[in-house]
Amino acid sequence: MTTARISNCARFAERSIAGGGTPSSAWLGWRRDVESLDLDECPALIVVAPHPDDETLGFGATAASLRMRGVDVTVVAASDGGGAYPGLSPLERRWLERDRRAETELATRMLGLDPPIWLGLPDGELDRHEDALTDVLTEFLSAAAPGSWCAATWRGDGHPDHEAVGRSAAAACAATSSTLLEYPVWMWHWAEPNDADVPWQRMRRPVVDGGCSVRKRHAVNVFRTQLAPFEPGGDPILPPFVVQRLMAVGEMVFL
Repeated sequence: MTTARISNCARFAERSIAGGGTPSSAWLGWRRDVESLDLDECPALIVVAPHPDDETLGFGATAASLRMRGVDVTVVAASDGGGAYPGLSPLERRWLERDRRAETELATRMLGLDPPIWLGLPDGELDRHEDALTDVLTEFLSAAAPGSWCAATWRGDGHPDHEAVGRSAAAACAATSSTLLEYPVWMWHWAEPNDADVPWQRMRRPVVDGGCSVRKRHAVNVFRTQLAPFEPGGDPILPPFVVQRLMAVGEMVFL
C-alpha cells in the first residue's frame, strides 16, 4: 500500500543547516493553541527512526514517559547511519555505523528503553526501500497489541529519509488499524510559524512525565558523531542551535 506524497524536500534543501534556519526565538514567541495528547490511551508503542538519533531527538521524552508508565516501547532504527558524512571510505563508513549504533543503544538505555531493532537499510536511500520497510513495520504492528501506536517522522519533514519512513509507517498503520503519530524534526528548521505547508490543525503536544525531558537532554548528548565535526574545522551534522531549538520547542506530533 502506498501513501500520498506530501513532500517538503525542496524547502529543506533551500535552507542550509549551517545557515541556522528559523531560530528558537521565533518559535518561542509564536502563540498557537495546541491540543494535548493523552498518553493514557496508548497500549503499546513502536518508534521508527530514519537514522540512529531521530528516536531521541524527536520522540525521546514521550517514549520514556510511556515506558515509565509500563507501556511496551519498541524502537526501530531503519538505516545504518553510515551516510551522515559524504565521501567516506568503506572502512570509515563501517566505523561510523558502529559508533552510531553504540551511541543509540546508550541513549535508549538512558531513556529506559530496550535496545533498538536494527534494520540496517542504507542511510540516504530509504526512499528506494519503502516497500520493504512498510512490510517490516506491518509485521511488527500486526504482532503488537491491538490499537498500538506507531511514532515515525512526519511525511512532510523535508529530509528524504524522514519522509520515506513517514510514508512507510502511514501505510503500515493503515494496514493494521494502528494509530499513527508523526513527529517533526527538520520542520522546525525550514518552516515558519503558521507556515501554510504545515498541518497545524493536526498538531498535538504529548503530556510527558516529569524528568523525562531532562533524561532526553542527557541522552541527546551521547551522539558525539553528530554533535562534533567529523574532521577538524568541519561542521557537525547537528550544530548546537539545532539541538537547542528542538529542546526549546519540545515534542510535538501530527495525529
